[in-house]
Amino acid sequence: MTVLQGSIAWITGAGSGIGLAGAQALAEAGATVVMSGRRPELLKAEADAIVANGGKAEIEVLDVTDSESVRQASQAILDRHGRIDILINSAGLNVPNRFWKNQDARGWNEVIRVNLDGSFYCISAVLPSMRERKSGLIINISSWAGKYDTYMTGPAYNAAKHGVVAMTEHLNQEECINGIRACAVCPAEVATPIMDKRPIPPSPEERAKMLQPADLGRTIRFIAEMPPHACINEITISPTWNRIFLGASDIKRA
Repeated sequence: MTVLQGSIAWITGAGSGIGLAGAQALAEAGATVVMSGRRPELLKAEADAIVANGGKAEIEVLDVTDSESVRQASQAILDRHGRIDILINSAGLNVPNRFWKNQDARGWNEVIRVNLDGSFYCISAVLPSMRERKSGLIINISSWAGKYDTYMTGPAYNAAKHGVVAMTEHLNQEECINGIRACAVCPAEVATPIMDKRPIPPSPEERAKMLQPADLGRTIRFIAEMPPHACINEITISPTWNRIFLGASDIKRA
């Protein structure tokens, strides 16, 4: 029996990329994973695959930018299971027109609403029950751009991900007395579908050298398996071949 056996983990952005990898890794470790995202067919297929592999998975279709839908999804999980032990905020996106020269208010709002507001809504939804139980873990997927102002991700994404890091730090300051831990995970480039939204999408050869979703799944499991008295406040992780350091062509030309 693993330390996560029987725990309830709610993962947003769970249909693909880091969220899916986190759901798979936690299910392997014995957690019941509740997978949220906007695409029901994709969520169901991935949840069914986890179950077929011996794990426990459910879905809650959700747009994290809708605070009332977030509240209802959280309540549905609590009604079924009585608790949410782990929340992973992985829903995130960026837009191709992301620079001061071409980003409009619509694109700005979309990035902020999903990456920052969505995380806030989900955290707010789980905190009351975690406080009541004096236990809980929140993992917020931020970004390398949440630590460093990288050019290629643009001002909206950088602002949102910096906000996620700050929000995570404040959770630990305020909620440690209630037995609640939070960790901001700040990965550099990960070969997920978000890469397709780059102004110049990376080549398959470049993506093969990046972090892979499974690397982040292992990272999420590592954080979740730490004992309750240990809080990993933040993890910054990058590929060894780091295009941000190397000055990749799409950074120069974007």
